[in-house]
Amino acid sequence: MQRTRSRRWLLPVLAALLLVAAACGDDDSGGGSGETSSGDPETITVGYQAVPNGDLVVKNEGWLEEAFPDSEIEWTLFDSGGSVNEAVVAGSIDIGLAGSSPVSRGLSTGLEYQVPWIFDVIGEAEALVVNPESGAGAVEDLAGLSIATPLASTSHFSLLAALEAAGVDEADVEVIDAEPDDIYAAYSRGDIDGAYVWNPNLASIVSDGGEILITSAELAEQGQTTYDLAVVSNDFAADFPEAVQTWLDVQNRAVQLIQDDPEAAAAAIGGELNLEADEVLPQLEGLIFLTAEEQNTAEFLGGGLADNLLASAEFNVEQGEIEEVAPPEAYTNGVVDTFAAAAGS
Repeated sequence: MQRTRSRRWLLPVLAALLLVAAACGDDDSGGGSGETSSGDPETITVGYQAVPNGDLVVKNEGWLEEAFPDSEIEWTLFDSGGSVNEAVVAGSIDIGLAGSSPVSRGLSTGLEYQVPWIFDVIGEAEALVVNPESGAGAVEDLAGLSIATPLASTSHFSLLAALEAAGVDEADVEVIDAEPDDIYAAYSRGDIDGAYVWNPNLASIVSDGGEILITSAELAEQGQTTYDLAVVSNDFAADFPEAVQTWLDVQNRAVQLIQDDPEAAAAAIGGELNLEADEVLPQLEGLIFLTAEEQNTAEFLGGGLADNLLASAEFNVEQGEIEEVAPPEAYTNGVVDTFAAAAGS
């Protein structure tokens, strides 16, 4: 685990990665390079996370492989949205999953990607959980305790929002940067007092006796809604718009399965997380899944999500996490509703 108090981490990281990407600019091995005789990409590189949502249904069921028989589908596992941002800069993935906080940072710093899909609205599936022996019975009690969370993730954003709402100075809390699997291991060893993290590691900590102090669903009620979002590189979307549409169509199919047959969806997700379906089902209940039709509204892809990303960027500036907020059009242009509007047509 890495202990950190660092700020404004993203700009120097992106600058370094841009140099790497430029140095590798003549390499044709990157995601989405070339196309098949059918006009599909030769390779589609998907960055995914171990989050119990429709993306894991698509992966487990092989729906992308079925939809693109002439393309090679490469699935690359990432621990957090910050790592996905770095991969986009390096040109190593075409499509990825990142939380709304890292996406707001990405759009604020000029990452060349767009958001065509909402994997889920985060509710009780992310939460602040503590060891009951820590003595913390509320967020107000966190001063002096060690709380782990993945830096630049939606959980990190939510932790900062919870501390601010409770009047707790972040400097009084030992915030530890760690990835979800490492967080569970650290909690199991007794190395940390608590964590703000998502399922399945959240569920594992709770099953070990951890007590939840506040959830992302409660923060959403206070105006701090977070999402798991799809990001697609602008180059890939421009070169292969039909492939993006097909990808979104199978994601929509996965959401419909979650809504209509959650047991079947849970079985598929469990196959990716090494969990039984009955362990996955409660985790699905902590997320809100929207079909393409439900997303293609003013509340979400039609404007509400862009407003949320702008507000998230403003909060990150207040917290000293990024240098500045981009012009509003960076967020409105970064969210596209055309693919969701065409889904199923």
